Amino acid sequence: MQFGTWIPALGFAGILVLCVLGNVMEMKIGKGDPGITTEVAILLMYVVGALLAVGDRAVAVAVGGAIAILLHLKPEMHTFASRMEREDLKAIMQFALLTFVVLPILPDRSYGPLGAFNPFTAWLLVVLIVGISLAGYLIYRFVGARAGVMAGGLLGGLISSTATTVSYSRLSRMSDGLPASAATVIALASTVMYVRVLILIGVVSSSFLWSAAVPIGALAVLAIVIALLMLRRSTNAPEAPIVHRNPTELKTALAFAALYSVVLLLVAVARQYWGNAELLLIAGISGLTDVDPITVSTAQLVKAGQLHAVLGWKMIVLALVANTVFKAGVAWFLAGRRLFVRLLLPFGVSALAGLAVLLFG
Repeated sequence: MQFGTWIPALGFAGILVLCVLGNVMEMKIGKGDPGITTEVAILLMYVVGALLAVGDRAVAVAVGGAIAILLHLKPEMHTFASRMEREDLKAIMQFALLTFVVLPILPDRSYGPLGAFNPFTAWLLVVLIVGISLAGYLIYRFVGARAGVMAGGLLGGLISSTATTVSYSRLSRMSDGLPASAATVIALASTVMYVRVLILIGVVSSSFLWSAAVPIGALAVLAIVIALLMLRRSTNAPEAPIVHRNPTELKTALAFAALYSVVLLLVAVARQYWGNAELLLIAGISGLTDVDPITVSTAQLVKAGQLHAVLGWKMIVLALVANTVFKAGVAWFLAGRRLFVRLLLPFGVSALAGLAVLLFG
């Protein structure tokens, strides 16, 4: 800079003093809490001007544009913040902890038997899963409990189709009219499960997605058609709010990381010492309660060239079938025959279609 750095620093200090004095005067006349949004914007725009002066125009333009957008959306942001509860803020802060504090310090190298465990990769996938679940959790917190059957099913599936099945199965016992709408919500949530699996595969390995898209996509389309038919017959949703657990809890993240690592190790051992039958058995067992760990671990192995793509998508399809059967059992156990009968069509068709894909794919 032509005049050194002390002149911009002196100008910044002068503007800072003016902002402080302005707030002091407002407090003296009894205005109360004046807020600091305007003052922060003034200081940031001074910094933008300084950046333009030294020639880093790309950063200056980006920061200036972001400030303009945030100031324009200030009323909406205030409304959004006023509706957030302590649990919502806690979820966001925990996600920031998992992403920006824990992830960068983890080593990016393989450990353990057969080099199957990479701490950085495992936690990166934890961040991916938790991020998807957090998005669904926050949306559900704001609109899900009031938006009816479709929102309940779609957002429930975005968080966890298994958890949604448990919640609505319990709720369906409250009234004779609830099983129909509860079954529709569960069917919609299970439909989202297929889409969620395709998204996870695409994020982990885009090349594997080309192989898995046809069989899993066909199952998704079939599930969507059945769910839409059920939706047309269901007009009322359960009115009681369904409380989903915070998906960013540290114990939840650690549980997923541990389950993912165990599945990855079992698959590596089966690939090294056993055969395809054992791989499929592991996929079926691991998919009973949650298909995310087997999905991301399989996609990771296919991406690394350690697993054939066809065998990979067959493992995921088997996990989806196992999860569908498990949720049907949960519905029977928690809600009884009335809900199970209503779920027999969507779950039965999905499971049989999955088995057909495995046998003839």
